[in-house]
Amino acid sequence: MQEFSLAGKRGLVVGVANEQSIAWGCAQQMHAMGAELVMSCVNEKAQQFVAPLAERVNAPLIVCNVEQEGCVQNLVSNAISHLGKIDFIVHSVAWAPLDDLHGRVTDTSAEGFLRAMRISCHSFAELVRCCEPHLSASASLMTMSYLGADEAVEHYGMMGPVKAALESVVRYMAAELGPNGHRVHAISPGPVPTRAASGLQDFDQLMQKAVERSPLRRLVTLQEIGNLAVFLASDASSGMTGQTLYIDGGYHIVN
Repeated sequence: MQEFSLAGKRGLVVGVANEQSIAWGCAQQMHAMGAELVMSCVNEKAQQFVAPLAERVNAPLIVCNVEQEGCVQNLVSNAISHLGKIDFIVHSVAWAPLDDLHGRVTDTSAEGFLRAMRISCHSFAELVRCCEPHLSASASLMTMSYLGADEAVEHYGMMGPVKAALESVVRYMAAELGPNGHRVHAISPGPVPTRAASGLQDFDQLMQKAVERSPLRRLVTLQEIGNLAVFLASDASSGMTGQTLYIDGGYHIVN
């Protein structure tokens, strides 16, 4: 159906790390459904892995470290020079210092907590603010969360409160931007073996638990996560905003 197509839509996919990253899964499916893309990666080291992927979807690749002053604005300016307007954003950026991540939330350092919030949460608000003058009337803005935002997941540590803040940002931004027709969502995938997830302690056990307990008895795929992003970017989801949508094989209903 035409409502599910992304033909003629243009979007920015932020935070592609490699072929195993969620952002790449989204970019692949969006490209397959007809979208024109601009992609970003965090630094020159990541660029060597992401550049061949960007070529596969005919997307300009821009280096953007969201911690660096002016970098997000530069990313948006470059994206607009290629796209002209923005119909959707996929924000897939998260980081926390390992010492804080592997310890108790009670023991987290102020510096580490603030950096994690800056990179993983506030960068979404900053990105949308910079893009806002260039958003189409029905633009769809997406970020990535996890079940640990809503429940105390073992070994997820400080990222739980950070993702909880991110989901709250999604709700407030949905309320603020809704009158202009813009929609905001958080996608909450189950555990997938990405480079970022490998920093979590005992992540293999977390994936095994998901396989054993989720109703579908398996992990979700990057393609499935990308398909959800396609739906949220398409006109088929035009009546939805402000939600956290789980794509985890049903694990969130039984955990």
